Amino acid sequence: MRWDQEERQTVTHEADEVARQCRALVLEHANQGNYGEAIALLDHLIAEYPNSAMDYNNRGLMYFRLGEYEQADRDYGQAIALDARLDSAYNNRANCAVAQGKLGEAIADYQIALDFNPGNLHAWINQGITYRDLGLYDLAIENFDLVLVLGSRLKGRVYGERGRTYHLRGDWNLAIADYQRAMDYLANGLSARRYGKQVERWRDQLLNPTLTA
Repeated sequence: MRWDQEERQTVTHEADEVARQCRALVLEHANQGNYGEAIALLDHLIAEYPNSAMDYNNRGLMYFRLGEYEQADRDYGQAIALDARLDSAYNNRANCAVAQGKLGEAIADYQIALDFNPGNLHAWINQGITYRDLGLYDLAIENFDLVLVLGSRLKGRVYGERGRTYHLRGDWNLAIADYQRAMDYLANGLSARRYGKQVERWRDQLLNPTLTA
């Protein structure tokens, strides 16, 4: 009996290592934009680990990036059914709702994510952007202010989004100051520089209203 137990432990360890490698490959494909390949790997993982909320959440994200919102919603829902406290699944489902124009549903899901994990900075930022899209500028600014209090991560993004909110609210001096802060933080890194270009366009639009957004 002891031998059988050790054998099962070895098999389980090997299976877990294969799953770890598979999930690492999913991340690699996702970073390269190979979402179909990532989905195929996640299909395999879900077949082997049908109770893995994380794998359903990640597959939903891949479907979302492909614009397959209905399938993404189903996977996010399954992830939440398996782990009702998985804040990233609520955040991702909210992003999917935004893409479909369901801003009220998105606000609710962002709030659930934050109730479970108040340190989810992405959910605070995403909810703030959605408040802004609804014209609720004061609420949006409250979200961005809170993220700045919570930590130093994502400051470039937060200053950019808060600047855009001030811009749309008509507080142009505050907007210009935040746009400059954002560009100072976004000077390094490819993705940061890409977002920095967006901030520059917003600033230029403010300084020269004849430019398009």
